[in-house]
Order: sequence, then structure tokens, then C-alpha cells
Amino acid sequence: MQEDKANVSRRDFIKHTAATAAVGAAAAPSMLGSQMPSTANAAEAAAGATPTTPAKPLPSIQLGSYRISRLVAGANPLSGYSYQGAHATHCMKEYFTLERQVEFLQHCERAGITAHQFSGYKKSEYLRAARDHGVKMSYFGLHTDVSTIEDAIKSVQPIALVHHGGATDRAFADGKHQKVHDFVKAVHDGGIMAGVSAHNPDCIKRIADEGWNVDFFMTCFYFISRGHVPGAMEKVPPVCTLDMTSYAWYKDDPAAMTAVVRQVKQPCFGFKILAAGRACLNERRVREAFKIAFSNIKPVDGVIVGMFPRYVDEIQFDVEAARRYGQVLKANRQAS
Repeated sequence: MQEDKANVSRRDFIKHTAATAAVGAAAAPSMLGSQMPSTANAAEAAAGATPTTPAKPLPSIQLGSYRISRLVAGANPLSGYSYQGAHATHCMKEYFTLERQVEFLQHCERAGITAHQFSGYKKSEYLRAARDHGVKMSYFGLHTDVSTIEDAIKSVQPIALVHHGGATDRAFADGKHQKVHDFVKAVHDGGIMAGVSAHNPDCIKRIADEGWNVDFFMTCFYFISRGHVPGAMEKVPPVCTLDMTSYAWYKDDPAAMTAVVRQVKQPCFGFKILAAGRACLNERRVREAFKIAFSNIKPVDGVIVGMFPRYVDEIQFDVEAARRYGQVLKANRQAS
């Protein structure tokens, strides 16, 4: 994508999803500007295209015995979790049919992304379908219920299960962190890697300080569960942004989380590096977010990014950003 063709971006999607949901997908192109039809068609074509040459490998990291790309495809858009309100959620759910979910993973793999983080094994039909269609990506996903770990492993065959971030934050806030520790042990008993996700950097720090046997962390760049943790709002200035989803997005949160990320020895996967679309005013801002993320995490770390290629080939754009800023030798430098 070129700068002079930036009429369509993630921000365009956010601005127009209300109209899109109201009139249906068929009318969406005409409502998003004169260039939308060709851009949308290009994105659709890219998703189903047959590669002519192998993609250039992306910067990669070691996760246990697996070598995976530093850019991991996130699951929220595929599952209709937009963090932009009901209209965007409807648009994503309407777009991501089972066929398009599979095409999405195929496109990611062709572009060089070798891992996918899924949101729940009970909605994993697309993961099995993708494997049936030749996708060889490594899967790791969020989970919470200890009693269904065995079923999740059997159903999806993931390389790891990760304790859900929101559940982690609540457990620690309620003094029930042992439940998270028991989950980690149960996943290991199942024979795969175990991770912990959190939005609260204090949870990650405590786990590291107590020396839990955790293989990796998922670390949210924004403490969006702050309002649900008793006393947490009192520890920060009262000025924040509350949007239609009732989440708070503090500009200093990424620095707080990445400071902890750099202290722990385990690999960490930063997520919501684009503030769930709020850092997507234009292509420059998206690139800047990737640059900031890779410049402030360890060389052994990666990022998880959700992508919605309905109008723009966000997969290819994010791959190019990850390739530019995610080279291990440049991970902690200010790349030009």
C-alpha cells in the first residue's frame, strides 16, 4: 500500500461501521469512498490468491521447541471481538464466515506468519478446517477452565494454552492467584506449554518474582481491566479516555507493561499494540505502533495483532511492518 492511496485504513473502518451495519455489506463500498470497490476487491483477491513465490521469512523467535514468527495473527476479529462497539462486532461476524476464516489463515501463512493465537477451543471449527486445507501454522490459545484442558488439547492440538488475561486480572485482584497457578500446572500435565495472559503488569511481575514454571506470557499494552480491579483507578491520574466500550485507554500503559516485559526472562507476546484500532488513524501511526512495540520488548519476544482484511490487505501491511521493525538485531534500537 502506498501513502497516496491511504483513503482506506483501519480508521476508515471504525468511522464507517455504523453505516455499514445499517445498510449491509453490499452497500459498504459506496459509502466508504470512490476507491473502496477496487481496494476491497484487492483485499479479497489477496486472501484467496495462490502464491507464485514463497514469502520471505519473517523475523522469528524460539518458543519451546517451536520456531515461530515474531508477528502472530490474533483471533479477535475472526471471533467478532472488535472493541469498537456493536456495529463493528456485527460487521466482523458477518464477514468472517468459516470459509473466510480459513482463507485468512491461509493468507497469513503465505505472507510468512507461522503462528495463530485463538480465543477459545469451543469455537475452533475454523482451526480444524484450516488444517484440513493444508495450513501448518502453530496454534496457541486462551483458556481458563481446568476441567476442560484435556478436551481443548485433543480438539485443537495446540502447542500451548494460555490463562485468559481478564480472568488472570480478576483472580489476582480477588486473592485467588493459586487458581491461575493450578491452571499452569494442569496444562503442563497435559504435555504442552503453559502461558499466562494479563492486562495488569503487576500480575506478570508477581508471577516472575515468585518463580512460577510458566513458558511464556501474553502482555496487554493497555490495562483495560483497570476499572474492574479494586483500587486500581486510584493509582493513576483521573484523566483517561472512556469510549463506547467502557474501556479506559491510558497513554502511559504501554511503557508500564513493556518495563515489566523487559524484566522477565520468559518470552512475552505484546497484544493490543494498536490499542484495539485506536492507534490506527493512518498508515504512519500503524507503523509507528509496530516500531514502538518492537523497540521496547526483548529480542525473544513477539507481538499478537488482530487483522480485518475486508477493505484493506492489513495482513500484508502488518507483515511488512513486522519485517521492517522486528529484526532481532534491531529490536531494541530506534530503526529509521
